[in-house]
Amino acid sequence: MPSDRTFVTELSTGLGATGASLEQIMGALLPPPAFSGLVPDEWTRLVRLFLEGGHAEEFRQGWANGRAFLLAGDALAGRRPRRVEWTGGRRPPGDEVVPADLRIDHVYLVSCKYQSRILHNPSPARLVEGLLSNAPVGDARDWYARTAAEEYQELYEACLDASDAAGLPMFAMSLGPAHRRQLAASLSAGWPSGAEEAYGRMCCAVAERTADIWRRNIARSSAETVLWRLLRIGSVPYFVLGSSPAGPVRLRIDTPWDWRRSFRLSSLEVEAEQAGQPRIAWRALCERRSDGAQEAVQGHVEIRWSHGRFRQPPEAKVYLDSAHERVPGYHLL
Repeated sequence: MPSDRTFVTELSTGLGATGASLEQIMGALLPPPAFSGLVPDEWTRLVRLFLEGGHAEEFRQGWANGRAFLLAGDALAGRRPRRVEWTGGRRPPGDEVVPADLRIDHVYLVSCKYQSRILHNPSPARLVEGLLSNAPVGDARDWYARTAAEEYQELYEACLDASDAAGLPMFAMSLGPAHRRQLAASLSAGWPSGAEEAYGRMCCAVAERTADIWRRNIARSSAETVLWRLLRIGSVPYFVLGSSPAGPVRLRIDTPWDWRRSFRLSSLEVEAEQAGQPRIAWRALCERRSDGAQEAVQGHVEIRWSHGRFRQPPEAKVYLDSAHERVPGYHLL
């Protein structure tokens, strides 16, 4: 189930595209006839959140983005949709080509991104070995154990000595789900003495070795395809509606065919960075075919545990650091 904030922003964006005022919509007993994909309990939840007033700004931002989509020449161009479907909050049944939360008139796919610069959240192996493809990952072991086994074990031993959790294994690579829950709970207040320095050493080792593996795999593959996957440029065009600290985000996203007509990839580079956790920067230079000018797009990856220290095997969060409107292949509505 999505959080209240995500639930409100996605649904209010879709409701804004119907053309009715927010107050008119939320005063009804049922969603607008054009709106699909909600069960009665979900509509009741949305009305309750609107009346409580705690998400007034999220309702306003979402509705304004939906309204902008209704009026934009590259989108509905003023034509009220016959069908708006909410697809968010559910696991897609097949391979997800486009990260769509809304589908309008069976054609327009919309991804809602409010105050988030995260592009992907895969396992490190799927990112740097699978290169974000849907192919099976050959080795799903804990990424810290794979890339920095010695440093990871040193960190684990420093925590093991100070932990009050009983029955933990001798080696970090032997941790099971129950062990992880125990250890994470014992470390909820912070690192014990000596563990913070060990964690720093592990972070450096993981970042360096991850960057090296990723770099070698990109060299053996198509850097252009890797960049398209990083930027979520897929086989069908779609739209991104949301917000950032700078204001509304309203974009049309190219397909690879569109992108290649306008740009040529000059380089894609990855490099380990010093940070409070394993971090790898990525940067692409793209040549504009119309005039030969170079455009840069960059971001970074943070490899970290989910829900606390040791709690779950590490994941790789891929962030976009460039402004959305400066990304080659992203077009303002």
